[in-house]
Amino acid sequence: MNIEDVAEFCLGLPGAREDYKWGGVRVFSIAETKMFAVMGLAGNDLSFKVGPDLFLGYIDRPGVRPAPYLARAHWVTLTYPFAMSSEELRELLTRSHQLVVSKLPKRRQVALKLDA
Repeated sequence: MNIEDVAEFCLGLPGAREDYKWGGVRVFSIAETKMFAVMGLAGNDLSFKVGPDLFLGYIDRPGVRPAPYLARAHWVTLTYPFAMSSEELRELLTRSHQLVVSKLPKRRQVALKLDA
């Protein structure tokens, strides 16, 4: 997947929107302020949330490292070109989206939940 494919996929998830913040970072979020993916404007990296049970396993993989400032919340960063298949990356971005959705109030979750 290239950078624009990632952006298109993220924006295709329920309730997703894109903002530019912090002087050159593309932020994909839901519910106005809840980030689920962050991409450098230069397109050289991508960060997203993973489950706490998967975090250590992912940062042991080549091309994956703890996300600066967000690692304590179980975010990882991939450097482009991404060291995983397009299918795995789509699955992880979807999982990141759903992890963030699950923290929203129940009434806001209804339209954003994906069928498992």
